[in-house]
Amino acid sequence: MCLVSAVSFAQYNSLAGQNAPAAAEPKRVERRGPNGDVKVEYVKEELKRDGYGNASGSQYDLAVDGAFTGQTVLLVDLYRQDFSRAAAALKQKGFSVVRYSDVPPLAEFKAGLAKSNQFWIIASCDDAVHLSKAHQQAVKAFFDAGHGVYLWGDNDPCNADADSLATMLIDARVKGDVPGDQTVGRSMAAGKPGVVSNHLLSTGVENVYEGITVATVKPAGAMTPVIYGSAGNLIAAAFESNGKRLLVDGGFTRLSYKWDSAGTGRYVMNAAAWLANYERFGNEVVAAEFKKAAAQK
Repeated sequence: MCLVSAVSFAQYNSLAGQNAPAAAEPKRVERRGPNGDVKVEYVKEELKRDGYGNASGSQYDLAVDGAFTGQTVLLVDLYRQDFSRAAAALKQKGFSVVRYSDVPPLAEFKAGLAKSNQFWIIASCDDAVHLSKAHQQAVKAFFDAGHGVYLWGDNDPCNADADSLATMLIDARVKGDVPGDQTVGRSMAAGKPGVVSNHLLSTGVENVYEGITVATVKPAGAMTPVIYGSAGNLIAAAFESNGKRLLVDGGFTRLSYKWDSAGTGRYVMNAAAWLANYERFGNEVVAAEFKKAAAQK
């Protein structure tokens, strides 16, 4: 699991895994008086925060700006609302987005996956599973190869594709209809509203908007809670096992509604950085380079 206190990967900021930076030590300041005497003061510098109480500045995101330049997020967006601000947030970290508003033909879909770092799907609101079995099997092969998958659902009936894939991939579920539309802080315990502490996904996030009316995630055994809603239901959970990563989320409305509310942009950037799975693929690149260099000796 990615419950951490510090991470040293070059793609990550130094505060990765911390919801908030520790209070800075007071700065020593020398002031010279009119008579030449020197007076020493210790001045406490306040952390800059945005209007919702989260630390302000990209240095508090999980990933360094531009860290994933050249990487692609393949998105099937069946809800078809405004994704422009989420795409701009992903671009800040280097990701480009290839977005389909309908399920593409299977051959085109597989070709897109082959060029992508991760796959996201935002479910429709018509209670139908739109991905064919063949499309779902393509997602499973992509996931089994270690590439990240994000399944976005929302209140019933806006979750069929997310629920179907979650069930097939890891035996999790995302269903239900719970009133939300609140900003939640840090969760103090399992089932308590808020974002969990000390996870890469919650880096720099002390307050987050939950979504309008949300679904509930029923997690599988290897999943870690990420966000509990104001009603105490689990809205987002992360799966990590055997080098594979998956996010299941019951609040896709926060991608387009009240985007400027607490934490959404940072959370979306953190999610893409986490799903890039650099801990696995970065090490594989290093190992391949080492093997190549050894062969040339």
